[in-house]
Amino acid sequence: MPAMSRGNYLLVPAVLAALILGAGGPAHAEKGFGGGTDGQTEQRADTSDDGTVSVTVGGVVFDRSKNGGGDSVGALTSSTSWSPPPCWYAPKYTPEQLQKYLEPIWEAGSTGYEWDADQREKYNADDEKKGFNKDKSGKGYWWGSYVDKSYPPGWDSCDEDYFWVDLGDPPPADIENAVTPEVLAGLAYAEIRVPGTEVTLAPAEATKVNLPTWAWLDGAEFKPVSVTASVPEIGVEATATAEPVSLRIEPGTPDAEVYPASGVCEIKDGRIGEPYAKGKANDTPPCGVKYLRSSGDGTFPLRATVTWEIHWTGSGGAGGDLPDGTFGATQDVVVQEIQAVNR
Repeated sequence: MPAMSRGNYLLVPAVLAALILGAGGPAHAEKGFGGGTDGQTEQRADTSDDGTVSVTVGGVVFDRSKNGGGDSVGALTSSTSWSPPPCWYAPKYTPEQLQKYLEPIWEAGSTGYEWDADQREKYNADDEKKGFNKDKSGKGYWWGSYVDKSYPPGWDSCDEDYFWVDLGDPPPADIENAVTPEVLAGLAYAEIRVPGTEVTLAPAEATKVNLPTWAWLDGAEFKPVSVTASVPEIGVEATATAEPVSLRIEPGTPDAEVYPASGVCEIKDGRIGEPYAKGKANDTPPCGVKYLRSSGDGTFPLRATVTWEIHWTGSGGAGGDLPDGTFGATQDVVVQEIQAVNR
């Protein structure tokens, strides 16, 4: 069999995983450091003494204890073309683990004699004491690639062979997406979940033509959420925090007016919009909509989208901002043709 290129050799597990997913077979997350020695699958959950659950995926530990909860939570969509890393590099093997993983592959001969020989030379495999950097055990790790298992664009771009990094040293600067606080912040961003955005309306059951409809979100549900991503083996971490800042209302028909005119309601005193109070039927709501025609026998699909600002902090005083994220939902609104109403 012809020798395989380095990139092809590393991508075989990921490609096979994609084929398995396409065939409807079981899906597996890639094995992270410490989760085993075959380097292919791993997802592990650990519960601490205080009940906090951390999940290890792709060599990274995610603490989601301060994440959003509930049945209607969802992931953020970046407001720009930025996206979290589709793949990354992190510590994957100790010297002994890498040896245990690679030698059976070479012995099987499936990658070709020339490739196997080059690999054995690269890792100094014939030296029982120093091969695979065994003389550095406990002083560093072999790093390898991991893939976002949703397979976004660029998932197959991390095709560097395993590389060694001493403890305390940064990963090579020329290897994109090797875990640093900033890379971990992007991975934490992808794990953030925020509550649903069904707004409270008044009138509630059915609104009326030409009558201002008040809209607001419960302030108790819209508070900052965060996720921390870390690689404990090398003492690197980052926390991405999402804070709600505004609500955009789209009435679902051009025959409507929104309040304010921009359709964007800013957060104030921990709440977006203002609950309706008796006696304000003819007042202009700080956040809301006025429909100019009825929905007939149907409904209008009101779309409510919350914008969340994202900032992050990380090891060594690192930190900064990431692009805003949005999350929205649609709800049906009944609009009746009634000329006058008392409430």
